[in-house]
Amino acid sequence: MTPDSSLLLRWYDRHRRTLPWRAAPGQQADPYHVWLSEIMLQQTVVQTVIPYYERFLERFPTVDALAEAPQEDVLQLWAGLGYYARARNLHACAQAVHKLGAFPRTIEGLQKLPGIGAYTSRAVAAIAFNIPTVPVDGNVERITARLNAVEDPLPASRPLLAQLASHLNDDPAAQARPSDFAQALFDLGASLCSPRSPSCLTCPWRDCCLANARNMAESLPARQKKKARPTRHAILFRVMDSAGNVLLRSRPPEGLLGGTDELPGTPWSDGKSTPSPDELAKTAFTHYAPLQAHWDKCGEVKHIFSHFTLLIRVYGCTLPEKSNYPIDLIHGRFRPLKEAILSSVMKKCLLVGRKHKPAAD
Repeated sequence: MTPDSSLLLRWYDRHRRTLPWRAAPGQQADPYHVWLSEIMLQQTVVQTVIPYYERFLERFPTVDALAEAPQEDVLQLWAGLGYYARARNLHACAQAVHKLGAFPRTIEGLQKLPGIGAYTSRAVAAIAFNIPTVPVDGNVERITARLNAVEDPLPASRPLLAQLASHLNDDPAAQARPSDFAQALFDLGASLCSPRSPSCLTCPWRDCCLANARNMAESLPARQKKKARPTRHAILFRVMDSAGNVLLRSRPPEGLLGGTDELPGTPWSDGKSTPSPDELAKTAFTHYAPLQAHWDKCGEVKHIFSHFTLLIRVYGCTLPEKSNYPIDLIHGRFRPLKEAILSSVMKKCLLVGRKHKPAAD
């Protein structure tokens, strides 16, 4: 059974969220704003995205301005938002759109752009161009699983949920308001049909929801048990010069935290595991330290990535004025922090402890 879209749309008209990328009622959404927000919202919550979105729009008010910017500027503004392949694809996509002259107005055309897949193409198509389609994100998966009481766990149930979700907009009310309907689904999942403690009593679709009828909404969608997250270890070196600059090197452009800057030190992301802390210490100071020095322990940092936990011990030293320590370029170069592209984990490493700590920018 297809739920009554008019019920959802009436609820949305009363309770719609105010978001900086969302057009006012009755106005057409800007495809640049929609696309930019959707890329940022991948794997990231709304509250985190809003300040980044606003800074990006202030710096790059149009897709053409973003396309013409150096990639380093884009990465620097993105720093801290994570999943850095998104930033590289964002820049490449902006350049492709700039070359085309505008965003394609079809799902197929949008999917040909860098970094745009099945979900993002449908989100932009529905919200910006009023194309009747259902973008299936985590919110829509959850709504669909509950409406149909799908007990098969994610991710195996994902194709079934996508197929069922594609029919949510079958009735005329949804077909008449594609942009509002897609955003109404997002708002329903973000508010009433939340992952925990869903507010079924006030949901506009409660009467047709099988999970609500069977008193199982909170347990859906089911998920396969996650594998234990392994722990990796690293020792990094925080070297300051007398002017307050920090020795930083660039990570490879592709891969984890690609294109960002980091403190030199031991490897930590190349393999499935790293040596134990004791084993690491045997070679860290002889093989991976950028110079021979008296190293003070600055502190420890814990950072959780999607597939592993990283435990870092940070050691530091400050070079005296007019020092001439030979430091190989493989360890990086001294740079002011305002010019650096810093991930969240590197910001933690720069701020931990009291010794050999750069001044806040």
